[in-house]
Amino acid sequence: MMRNITVSVDDETHRRARIHAAELDTSVSALVRRYLQSLVGDSSSESEAATRGSESPVELRRRELDEVLADFDARGVGLRSRDNLTREELYAEVINRSDELC
Repeated sequence: MMRNITVSVDDETHRRARIHAAELDTSVSALVRRYLQSLVGDSSSESEAATRGSESPVELRRRELDEVLADFDARGVGLRSRDNLTREELYAEVINRSDELC
């Protein structure tokens, strides 16, 4: 059985969590669920990360997100809630960044 919880966060944290979740093609709820599982000792996600090398998928996506946000800052892209990218625009930005790196 799964239980629901309610968590309140500030707008900036919510915005960044949505972006991060989109980068990982998941939901904020799934991110929180995985974090809580790792916090209480669910070792399945830890063992997966250990078998994939020194940079876990989350670390890779976090690094990529930091690069995208730095690029936004460099280009002066606003990050207020009215300036939020749609999920499709965000994916397009990530794909463009990935193509540039290849």
